[in-house]
Amino acid sequence: MSAAWLTRSLGEVVAITKGRKPPRLISDSSSDSFPYATAEYFRSGIATQFVPSTDLASCVLTRSGCPVLIWDGSNAGEVFVGKDAVLASTMALIRPDDSVLDEGFCYFFLKTAFDKLNDGTTGSTIPHVSKHMLTALQIPILPLPEQRLISSLLFKLESAIALQAQLSDATAEIKRAAMRELFTRGLRGEPQKETEIGPVPESWQIKAIGHVFEIVQGLSLKGNLSGGSDGVPFLRTSNVYWGRIDLKNVSRMHVAPELIGDRWLRQGDLLVCEGGEIGRAAVWESKEPGYTYQNHLHRLRPLIGGSIEPKFAAAWLEVGFCHRKVYEGAGNKTTIPNLSRARLAELPMPVPAIDEQRDIVAILDAIDRKIELHRKKRTVLEELFKALLHKLMTGEIRVDELDLSALQAPAEPLSPAAEPAV
Repeated sequence: MSAAWLTRSLGEVVAITKGRKPPRLISDSSSDSFPYATAEYFRSGIATQFVPSTDLASCVLTRSGCPVLIWDGSNAGEVFVGKDAVLASTMALIRPDDSVLDEGFCYFFLKTAFDKLNDGTTGSTIPHVSKHMLTALQIPILPLPEQRLISSLLFKLESAIALQAQLSDATAEIKRAAMRELFTRGLRGEPQKETEIGPVPESWQIKAIGHVFEIVQGLSLKGNLSGGSDGVPFLRTSNVYWGRIDLKNVSRMHVAPELIGDRWLRQGDLLVCEGGEIGRAAVWESKEPGYTYQNHLHRLRPLIGGSIEPKFAAAWLEVGFCHRKVYEGAGNKTTIPNLSRARLAELPMPVPAIDEQRDIVAILDAIDRKIELHRKKRTVLEELFKALLHKLMTGEIRVDELDLSALQAPAEPLSPAAEPAV
């Protein structure tokens, strides 16, 4: 923190009031009741319990804008912006002296203190915030106009992050709706027929996965896992998500290349999870050679002479397992459910003409690019927020040194015109 800044202990400039459990909790959200503000309520914005207005005399009320802190539990020290509600017994209200401390500035200061407060909790069974540690925190006392500028900037960044999350979620919902429609009606306006996997266009064939793909299960680790940078990179189920493969944490194993045999990955191979969330599937799109995969993954490669687009099959597996539940109970009935090679091979899937498969993939790829764009924007904004939060709260930079013009531009709404056509 800047040596030039005046600081005071937090206990000198805030009042701390612990929440109390009200006499009654009801599920009725009528005008005569107030939301019961738990940590989940602050995270989701959705109240599930309410307090009758007749019981408010014995309750602790929080108001919009005033910081509240999780006092008890594993997330003790996490801070939220208050809402008009009844505060839960596991929370505490932090009321700044508004003659010296802005509520928003106090909120962001407390965000910087989470690790210290969470690591310093007391209590042998249920951890709770150390009041002594909390009140001893040294908070900079800047001129109120500067505090408000700092909190305004950081609130704008938080809103921008939340917007990107909402846009990503909305686009993901568009994709789910598009997938349900595409795999039921197709793109050619054909009549439908009833099949074992539900209604599909009349010209679509239904084939067992093993009739269109060669299926090869991966290698067993057998203690060959290496923590070093040498060895053969291999993918695990934790690298495979629905529709994408994450290479941020790729394990390596010491194994002779000849033992890998035909388990080297090629561009276009479809990987399907045998364990974990069974059926989760994504296509290996990298041209980089030298990757293999573990035995909890199946590699599907189109049979010679077949007409199947692996990304179409990956999308269908998501529909079949997640949206239409055609594969409910597909896993082997063991202690830990798994999707054996034999069971995977016999699962039915739709096989339209290859050009229609590719057209469907193109539509879904366009939506995926939109989702990824929002994810990337959110990541960039989160990194900027963390950097500014630290630098502004320590005096490394001052708010009047920043060019804030980029934050004044209105966010692009998610309009029907911007959505991919289906």
